[in-house]
Amino acid sequence: IMDERTEKSHVFLYKGGIAEFVKHLNKNKTVVHTTPIYFERVSESITVEVAVQYNDSYNETVYSFANNINTIDGGTHLTGFRAALTRTINSYGQSSGLFKTMKLGSGLSGDDVREGLVAVVSVKVPQPQFEGQTKTKLNSDVKGIVENFTNEAIGEFFEQNPAVAKKVISKAVDAARAREAARKARDLTRRKGAL
Repeated sequence: IMDERTEKSHVFLYKGGIAEFVKHLNKNKTVVHTTPIYFERVSESITVEVAVQYNDSYNETVYSFANNINTIDGGTHLTGFRAALTRTINSYGQSSGLFKTMKLGSGLSGDDVREGLVAVVSVKVPQPQFEGQTKTKLNSDVKGIVENFTNEAIGEFFEQNPAVAKKVISKAVDAARAREAARKARDLTRRKGAL
């Protein structure tokens, strides 16, 4: 951006792309793993680019883009990403035996998996279909492609980096335990009120 009146300018550029953007979003937080999980895949003229990094907070921060347009209401690409992330973490935790060693009975919910998540999901789609005039939600059918790519890429990353996978799953298991403890406390309070 250049202000020609005052000769002031500012350059907005992340040389590392969305992975660098995710690092910037986590700048003042304690991260679970130092390098973001990043992948880019192309199929049927659809490009899917995702960067993921976890921090020690309890909030989920996910930005989604379709053809460089910020889809603040999400859409099919975000739905596919979330479904694949939950399924991949659950299947890796089950197959690697981490759920047994962490004494987790059932699988993790989507909210457990997304606690502390910072991610950017970007798709490039020919002829995108948006909901509404403001283009805040993508309706193009890319859910399956994003889901497959995310499943493959995060699964491969976890296989190659088991220490990172263990940290991510441990954080999600802690979230599941906290959710279960809150549910039990709520039930106990309701029972006391009934008595």
